[in-house]
Amino acid sequence: MDIILIPGLWLDAPSWDDVVPALTDAGHTPHPLTLPGVGSAASVPPVRLADWVASVVAEIDRIDGPVVLVGHSGGGNVAWAAAEERADRVARVVFVDTTPPPPGASISEFPVTDGVIPFPGWDFFDEDDTRDLDAATRERTAPMTRAVPEHVPADGVELTGVRRHGVPVTLLMGGMDEAAFRSEVQNWGAFAREFEAIRDARVVRLGTGHWPQFSDPALLSREILSAVG
Repeated sequence: MDIILIPGLWLDAPSWDDVVPALTDAGHTPHPLTLPGVGSAASVPPVRLADWVASVVAEIDRIDGPVVLVGHSGGGNVAWAAAEERADRVARVVFVDTTPPPPGASISEFPVTDGVIPFPGWDFFDEDDTRDLDAATRERTAPMTRAVPEHVPADGVELTGVRRHGVPVTLLMGGMDEAAFRSEVQNWGAFAREFEAIRDARVVRLGTGHWPQFSDPALLSREILSAVG
C-alpha cells in the first residue's frame, strides 16, 4: 500500500524518518511530504491551506492504485480535504492525535512574524501534549521545525460534498480511547456531526503526547500498520 504521510504544522518530510523504516519493512511504500511554503519566507501570492490540500491531491494522482492518508495534527485537516476530493482513491485516513474537521474549521491561530509563523517552542504547548518529550528529544527535534505560511493555520478547510464520509477512518489519539472520545466529541458541535457522519470509524488510544513520531515512533508505526491492515 502507498501511504502518504502528511506532517502537522512546523514539520516536514524528515519528521517521519523514524516511522518510515517500519512501514517499508512491512512491504508498504511511504511517501512523507513537505508541504508548500514550509521553511520559506512569506510568498506572493501567499500560500494557503488549499495549496497544501492541492499538494496532497497531486501526490495521490501521481500514484497508481489506492492510498492511505496519514495526517498528524493540522495535517489531519489537509488529509480530510484531500479525501473528499479523491474519495475513490483513498482506502483509509489515519488521524494522528486529531479529529476529522467539519467544513470551515481551521487549525488554530498563532503569532505571525513577517508573514510566517515560526515554531513557538516546546514550552508553548500544554503539558499533556509534551509530557513524553524528554529533554534530549526536545533538543534533537526543535532544530527540525520550520516556519509555516501565516494563512495556513487560520484558513477554514473547504469541504464540499459528502464523499469523504464513506472513507474508513482511524483516529490514533494520544490520551483518549474510543469510549472517551465518543463521549467527549459530543461536546464539540460541528465536529460531533462530522464524526457521526463517517460510516466506518474507530479510535485507538496511543497513550502518548501530541508528537508520537518523536516520542514513540515504534508504537506509532505499529498502529499505522494495524490501521492499514
